[in-house]
This record gives sequence, C-alpha cells and structure tokens, in this order.
Amino acid sequence: MHGFRTNLLMLCVTEGETMAAKPASTDDGHRHLNGLTQALAGLDVERITLWGSELADRLSAGRTLLVAGNGGSAAEAQHLTAELVGRYKRERRGVAAIALHADSSTVTAVANDYGYEQVFARQVEAHARPGDVLLLLSTSGRSANLLRAAEAARAAGVTTWALTGPGPSPLTELADDAVTIDAATTANVQECHLVVAHLLAAAVEERLVEQQAADTPAVPAVPEPPALPAPVDGPTAALPARRTGTAKRLRVVVVGDTLLDRDSTGSVSRLSPEAPVPVLADLDVAERPGGAGLAAALSATGGVDVTLVTALSQDVSGAVLRSLFDDAGVRVVDLGLSGPTPVKSRIRTHDRTLLMLDEAGPAGEILSDNLEDVADALATADGILVSDYGRGVAALPAVRRLLAESTGRVPTVWDPHPLGAKAVPGVRLVTPNSREAAGLTGRQSVSGRDDLTLDIAAARDLLDQWRVEQVVVTRGMRGAVLMQRGAHTPLVVNSRRVIGHDACGAGDRFAATTTIQLAGGATPAAAVAAATEAATAYVENGGPRYVSDRPERNRSGAEDDALLLARQVRAAGGTVVAVGGCFDLLHRGHAAMLEEARQLGDCLIACINDDESVARLKGPDRPVLSAADRAAMLRSLRSVDAVLVFGEDTPEAALQSLRPDIFVKGGDYHATELPESETVRAWGGHVVTVPFVDGHSTTSLLDKLIPELPDSQTPRPWKSLISIQWPSGSSGNATASPPVRRGSSAI
Repeated sequence: MHGFRTNLLMLCVTEGETMAAKPASTDDGHRHLNGLTQALAGLDVERITLWGSELADRLSAGRTLLVAGNGGSAAEAQHLTAELVGRYKRERRGVAAIALHADSSTVTAVANDYGYEQVFARQVEAHARPGDVLLLLSTSGRSANLLRAAEAARAAGVTTWALTGPGPSPLTELADDAVTIDAATTANVQECHLVVAHLLAAAVEERLVEQQAADTPAVPAVPEPPALPAPVDGPTAALPARRTGTAKRLRVVVVGDTLLDRDSTGSVSRLSPEAPVPVLADLDVAERPGGAGLAAALSATGGVDVTLVTALSQDVSGAVLRSLFDDAGVRVVDLGLSGPTPVKSRIRTHDRTLLMLDEAGPAGEILSDNLEDVADALATADGILVSDYGRGVAALPAVRRLLAESTGRVPTVWDPHPLGAKAVPGVRLVTPNSREAAGLTGRQSVSGRDDLTLDIAAARDLLDQWRVEQVVVTRGMRGAVLMQRGAHTPLVVNSRRVIGHDACGAGDRFAATTTIQLAGGATPAAAVAAATEAATAYVENGGPRYVSDRPERNRSGAEDDALLLARQVRAAGGTVVAVGGCFDLLHRGHAAMLEEARQLGDCLIACINDDESVARLKGPDRPVLSAADRAAMLRSLRSVDAVLVFGEDTPEAALQSLRPDIFVKGGDYHATELPESETVRAWGGHVVTVPFVDGHSTTSLLDKLIPELPDSQTPRPWKSLISIQWPSGSSGNATASPPVRRGSSAI
C-alpha cells in the first residue's frame, strides 16, 4: 500500500513543472489510465445485464455455471464464482458456479494424460449438462484449451458465452454470445473483465433476490376463470385458482404407456468411405421418459403433484425410468410389465435427427396388480390425462371402469393413439393431432397439404363416435382447432412462428398443459389457447432436451423477444437478419423490402425508432402511429419475426445488442452512406440493400391522404388532420371518426 501511495504522489506535479521533470513512468501511468477509461466507456452493459438475468433463471432451475480462463483470466474466473457461490452485496441463496482451473489435481491429471488443450474440455464433458452455461475468459480469444472447451460445450447442449479482448476472434465465433473489450493492452482487457464479473454478479444477485421475494407465499384472491389466458411460461402459468376458498397444489393423474426415449447426439465432419452416410463421432447419450412418462414429467415441471399410472418392466431400462421419475418428483403406480421396456432411440446431430430406431417390439403383458392404488389416485385427482400410446394400459377393462367413474367428477383429457383404445364416455376433451384424427375417422386429405376443413370435419366425427364433450385437433405449427358438442362454429387457435427444430414431445406438452388448465378451472377455450402457447414455447426452448430444465421461457417483452430470438438462431447455426427504420404507416414499399429481407436468413428482426426519435428525424407531427402500434403492425406480417424499439437516431446501439449477420436497407440507400456499416462489419456482418419500390413512401402516402394546404410553406399538421380511434366500449365496435375538414371540404 505504501508503494501504491508513492506512485500516486509521483503522478502529481506542481504547476509550472515541465514535462521533462516528470519520471517516464508517469506518462506510462497516464496512458494506462486513459486506455482503461476508454475501454470501460465501451462496455456493453445492456448485454451483460441480460446475461445476468438469464444466468439467474438457469441457476434457479438447478443448472450450473462453469467458468474457465488462463493466467490472469483464471483469477477473474475464480473471482466471479466466489461472488456467486458466496454473495456479492446482498443476502440470497447460493448458486452453483465452478471455476474449472481451480481443481489442480484434475487439471494436472488431464494435462498429463490428454494434453493441456483438453484440461477444460474434459471437465465440460464430465460436469456439464444441457441448459448449463460455460463462460470462457480470454484476452486474445485464441487459447486452444478454451476453443476445445467451447466445442465440447456445443456437443453437450451447453450455452457458451465468451468474454474476450477485441473481436472478432476464434472464440467469439465458436461462442453463442460474446462481450468483447476494445482495449489496446492486455492489462486493460483484464481490468475490464473484473468489472464485467462484478456487473454480472450484481445482475444475477438482483434477479435472485427478486425471485426469492416472489416465492414468498401469499394468499391469493379467487378470480373467475378468464375467457382467454395470459401468455404462459409453463403449464400452470395464468392458471385460474380453483374455487375452494384456499390455495392448494393441483393433483394430476396421468394414465398410459411409458417408453424410454434415448438420444445419441454427436458431431458429423465427414462421410464414410464405405458408403455415402455421415460418420457420427463424440457421442453423448441422454435418456428420458417417453410416452405417458414424458407427459407426467412435463406436468411435474409446473408445481403440480403428479401421479403416473403405468406399467414398468423389471429390466435395466425399467430401473432407469424409475430413477428418472424419482428425479422429476413423479409418483408411480406400477401395474407391472412382463415384457421388456419399450425403447425408442434417435441418432442426432446439430439439432437434427438422422435416424430413429424403434426397439419397442410387441407390447408385453400388463400384470394389473395395483388397482386399489389406481382407484385411490383417481379419487383425489383434480385432473386426469390419459396418454394412450397403444400398448395396453388405457385398454385394461378395470382401468377403463375406474376412468369412466371419474369422468363426471374430474376434468379428463384423452390423448389418443391410432392403435390405442377408444376414449371412455364422458371425457371432457380429446386431443388427436391432424394425422391421428384423420386415421381415427377415415378422413384422408386428397392433396396431402394442410386442410383446416378436414380437421374440423374429423373433430365433428369424433364428437359423435366417441360421445365426448369436446375435440381439439392439434395442427403442429399451425396451432389447433377446437370443436364443442352442439356448437356450429369451431374455435381456431393459431400458433406463433418459432425457431426450433425438435418438436418431439410437443403433443405431450399440449395435452399436459390442457389437463392442468382444466383442473385449475379454466374453460376449454382458455385451456387450448394456453396449451398452444406452452407447446410452442416448448419447441422454441429446445424440446425434449429441457424436460428437466427450467420451465419454458415465454417472451416477456419486445426487446427480450428480439434478443432471445437472435441468440437462438445463432446457437442453431442460422443467419440473423435485421432491418431498420421508422415504418410509420406501412405501405407496399415496406412490405416488399421486408419480404426481400426475410429471404436472406432464418429470422428477420425489425429495429424501429421510438416516437421521440421519429419526431427528431421527421418533424414534430410525426409519427402518425405510436411505436406500440407500429410494432404490432410489423409483428402481424409474415415476414417479421420480432421487433426491437430503440430511442437513438440511428440503430447502432440496437445492432450492437442484436449482432445481426445481415443488416438490410431499402435500395434508395447505399451501404457507403450508412453509419451502421462499420458497426455491423465489426463482428463480421454485412450491410446490404434490397430493391426499392419507387414512388412509395410514408410522406407520399400522406400527401395523397392530405391535399396540399393553400400556403405551401405551411407544414402539414398530420396528427391533427388524421384521427385514428381504436375499438372501445363493451360492444367491441369501432367508434367512427368525424370527417377531417379543411375549410368547407370534407376529406
């Protein structure tokens, strides 16, 4: 400390001293501090804060943060994990964070046996699970052991974040997201990394404290069931309280056949010399419950008490299933299975399935020695889901008798199978998909394409054939259609577009969510709408990879929506496209440009100016429509996947957050004229133009709507001349606006 004070004193010179009188180290010190100040000014605080919020959500769900670095970066990595396992500033629960270099025995053993390049990759293989986060610190972004760790993380389904010096670098290219420090010296980079560690710890801690406060139990009011549900984060989100006067955990019973699903995931870098087939290497095997077992596991992720009535074998796979149900908190009523456990395997790479292996074989004999326990479970249920996979549990006469006795008392959902049993009479809702509905009713599409008419007709047929109250036909990415007995008009629920490739289990998520919603008192229409959103979010979040992970995250805000989408597309190896502008009064020119832009990649994010920045750019009487209205119009277009509203005059800050691969402007611009060009090129992106529809602009549109004023120098007061009124009142009818007048002429 004494030496530090002496150095500070040496930096202080009295007025009148010449530069020559100062020690050389004084200039070095000033340069160092100036470099640090400049580097700190460029920190991407918004991105770091988003990292902290996402990391807190994952840590709260039982996932782990793994951190690695070399030399000084190792010290920063260990500093961060200490702040998270212990505390930064505020009291809260500890979370799982591991510095991979800190276990000296493991590091030296792996280095000795496999080489120093593998010291972190080997630990990622050992410790990491899908949903975990790997944070890699490197001033250069080129350390071989960190690059190998990033590759191992990708193979394990782990999200990788990079904290480096100036980018781009090999590490930032491998990572799912990166924060780069634009500093001239390694020392300044490392100092900024320590600041990032503190900012990240603060953001995580703030989120954790908020979650703890939200988890504090409170006695809720008992609302009426809503006509339509709020957007959901999981099967119980927006769930209306049951009318019992007191809050309690819902009890759901799932009845059906259980399989063991096994995913073997690896990397493909070459074709076999023996045949034109890919060679899969570095296999990682993951097992999870399938069939009714998956529906039960998904139900248990939403704070619901779940009992599974199924038939399990006494073989090794059956033991694996029992262990998985214990981990998921699912109580099992086992009817016993004489044959082997049915197993279905998928061979996968890069979020794609290469091959499916069906090792299910013929259905074994169900021993049925636990029917008293089945009756007890059904007697205390708030909701029942029959998840029939055609292997006999739902066809057992004794089980069907118990189910028929329960349908009049408890909401019962039947998820059918083409080879399964017919639903028992009185079931509240049957949930076939389009293919199953067509097969069960004998209605087949002639064209083989999407046919809403066919789905509605099949739903009507099932209502009559099975004597149930409602049938909902799930239609994959097209949503669902609900038909109720006695109703002439079906309810069609559309699904939003998502970036996701693995829809395995989406039907189980839909059926489980519908059951939980009905058990909580929701109407069938509200339950189907909530289930459609839950199934969409399930696919969006990676499908079955996250069965035991945190509940699906619904997009809670426009900025989170756009940033999350960009991260997901990048993580899947896709191309992110962004477009910027005011988009005030959408017209043909806008639509054409957006359609062209969307074809350049895997998602299109529209960055739009907020109202204040539009007024600065276009004048005090613009925009005509508010930012909220402009964003809603853009989201309704097929070409636009998300919208991000920014407050600056140019979208540079928004682009820094999104880091698109391609930024698009209309053909009336040239890339050399755009201040965003240099920004986008910083991470290897491109600025392009697309054809511009001549003669179409908001200004020209307004000129046609509002004739020229007598005094051409007088500005047009757009907002006072154009009146837009939205629907109001209980009738839902729009209030007609009075005609706009200038002199005696009505427009």
